[in-house]
Amino acid sequence: MLGAEDYRRLGFKCGLEVHQRLATRTKLFCGCDAQLPNDISVAEVERRQRAVAGELGSIDQSAAFETSKGRKFVYNAFAKTTCLVELDEEPPHEPNREALDIAMQIVASLRASAPDELEVMRKEVVDGSDTSGFQRTMLVGYDGSIEVAGRQVGIPTIFLEEESAGIEYNDSGVAVYNLDRLGVPLMEIDTNPDLRTPEEAKAAAAALGLMLRLTGKVQRGIGSIRQDVNVSIREGARVEIKGFQDLDTMDTVIANEVERQLHLVEIRNELLKRKAKVHAARTDVTSVFGETKARIVAKSISGDGTVMAAKLEGFAGMLGTEVNTGRRLGSEISDYAKLAGLGGIIHSDEDLPGYGFSEKEIGALRNLLDIGARDAFILVAGGRDACIRALDAACARAMLALEGVPKETRGVDQKTLVTTFLRPLPGGERMYPETDVRPVVMDAGMLESAKGRAVDAESVSRRLKSTIGNRQLEEQMLWSQHLGRFLEIVEKTGADGGVVAATLLEKMTQLRRSGVNVGAIGDDAMLRVFSEYGKGNITKAAIEEILKREPKDGADVERIIKSEKLERLRGRELELAIKEAGAEGGREERLRRIMSKHRLNVDGDELGAALK
Repeated sequence: MLGAEDYRRLGFKCGLEVHQRLATRTKLFCGCDAQLPNDISVAEVERRQRAVAGELGSIDQSAAFETSKGRKFVYNAFAKTTCLVELDEEPPHEPNREALDIAMQIVASLRASAPDELEVMRKEVVDGSDTSGFQRTMLVGYDGSIEVAGRQVGIPTIFLEEESAGIEYNDSGVAVYNLDRLGVPLMEIDTNPDLRTPEEAKAAAAALGLMLRLTGKVQRGIGSIRQDVNVSIREGARVEIKGFQDLDTMDTVIANEVERQLHLVEIRNELLKRKAKVHAARTDVTSVFGETKARIVAKSISGDGTVMAAKLEGFAGMLGTEVNTGRRLGSEISDYAKLAGLGGIIHSDEDLPGYGFSEKEIGALRNLLDIGARDAFILVAGGRDACIRALDAACARAMLALEGVPKETRGVDQKTLVTTFLRPLPGGERMYPETDVRPVVMDAGMLESAKGRAVDAESVSRRLKSTIGNRQLEEQMLWSQHLGRFLEIVEKTGADGGVVAATLLEKMTQLRRSGVNVGAIGDDAMLRVFSEYGKGNITKAAIEEILKREPKDGADVERIIKSEKLERLRGRELELAIKEAGAEGGREERLRRIMSKHRLNVDGDELGAALK
């Protein structure tokens, strides 16, 4: 396990990109519903996309890579959440003012500045997740900061942009997307690359997530917030790790990526020492395997397929070198071949007899490719065009091994928590101005007004500590979906924060598990329940009895209290209850008799004091 000093010595750099969907009524550039209701698919549209030159006249390498796959894209359109804007058949409307207002609240909360004029830009994306081939985005804030582990972490840029379409199905030939999510307002918040350890990156992601949640203006649930992490070491390269949704594993994944880069640097150094080189010329070796018992190859040949190979000079033993647990340099090369359309590669550092290859076939292949003791080879099998694409991609990745760590966008294998290749890292070539949307001239008072709604996680933490008085409940409430409701209840009713927190965090869960539809309990009803409790009109025990009956509003609460006789006994009424119980027995016995009859109407502490 590396420590902070180890990461400093390695030249570790790490920055975050946090993406959060906003809880607006409509989408960013049209009037469609942005809340993703259960909707009905009404149409299916097919498209193909290709990369074009950006504003600087160059084609982005990540866009070119996606185009090379030649995939078809299918889009499902929906009744309430899709219109011609999502289908790219109608120009976008003016930006959503509600989304802009929330964006300014977030900018203010991060103590950032806002541009005088918001320019809508196009960010080229040709993986099919945007029907237009680009994502609309605008810079809304810059030069902000957030406190993490007692120090300020810089926030250089804050963007308001469109959410992408949701993936439904994906393979090498076709990808199916749902358009209900496309165009939902999305915030992107970027940190400076000065997070010093994986643990600090995790803490920064948590702090930003909490700040966004505290606004009360963001969507909740799986997929509504995602974190991308940029990681590098001094001798490595910047790698973007996409789509964290579970912060619990973020530090482990980052640590594993650092391990991968360290091993790739070691592999590069050894290859350079060997003066290794990649022979990119493809060789058709189908004839070598005419009678092979290797099932993968035999199946391809029987289906009029091809077997191709390439020589890697000086790579002997290096393809089998581990870069992460369960992954080797050969795995890295295979990832490129897979995304080019094949199931992977076979290479000379593997157990070739285990695949079914005979010594005669291996010897013939080595002779045909002129493979020496220091050399290795890559083998692919399948349709001829797929083999050409896959072998070219595999050789390109092998050449990158001579440089060390390639600049890539990578995903996360959730089982092993190591990263896997998705596409080359995008560059600046994919950005250019949006010509269909006018710039938004900022009102001079817009940011100033938002500062009055800025949220501060530290002040909220202090408030919870002063009102709840239970460390475990305080921590739970800070990250709970009930936080906004809790703060409102305590502020408006004056009820004991510990009782309110325990009810929202624990009692509501118990009621739901027992079959109570807690989602039907209205906000007005909750306020009335705790208002009655705060005034001393009902006991803590009566709260659960009222909520079991799913009150919709204050009138329901009042009716339930009266019909179920849940009014609290105090003063003269409490004295009568004590007299009715009689004087026989000791204090504890009398207490039990009274509570068995008036459990929901009597406060235990008050009764004990009265008996004493």
